[in-house]
Amino acid sequence: MRLDWLSTQAATIANLFFWHLWLSVGPVVIGLLLAIPLGWLAHRSVALRSFWLGFAGLFYTIPSLALFVLLPLVLHTRILDPVNVVVALTIYALAMLVRTVADGLATVSPDVQQAATAIGYRAISRFAFVELPLAVPAITAGVRVAVVSNVSIVSIAALIGTPQLGTLFTQGLQLRFLTPIIAGIVLCIVLAAVLDMLILWVGHALAPWQRRA
Repeated sequence: MRLDWLSTQAATIANLFFWHLWLSVGPVVIGLLLAIPLGWLAHRSVALRSFWLGFAGLFYTIPSLALFVLLPLVLHTRILDPVNVVVALTIYALAMLVRTVADGLATVSPDVQQAATAIGYRAISRFAFVELPLAVPAITAGVRVAVVSNVSIVSIAALIGTPQLGTLFTQGLQLRFLTPIIAGIVLCIVLAAVLDMLILWVGHALAPWQRRA
């Protein structure tokens, strides 16, 4: 490890780190916001659930690098535009999280749903104030997987020139220099671990009954 190189490149590495953070977390947040209503619909409709699960399985057969290259043709963006990476990772996250939300809602006891209906909750309010909060533990587990996966997948975008920690890998390979490669690996591991713990903390905060248990 060349510590002198790390000190001179600290500002650049910090910039790459924050880009990696945004590209890892932003698509999952967007995907979750879209997955909640879609997961509710999939939970209520067997046909829609079967369609979505088949679509998600088919989508995951597309390599991420191929998707990064194809999206500029669809979106009419530049190949170096970070929007391509955000859209691709949002689709990946959405495909995973719709199933997670549907499975989480399936864990809610029918007795709880009937009790909520009996005291006056309509379908949408029952979902928002009863079913969704009870599904938080299962949804949290899916979000953790999606975020940690994104931290890894984002690195591949360095091959199309998107700035993030994967840039350190390509730089190290081009220069035959191990220091940026090791630095990139360590920072990716740290970022994944910190985000995982943060999501776990938020999940416990939103489901205090689980923490007491």
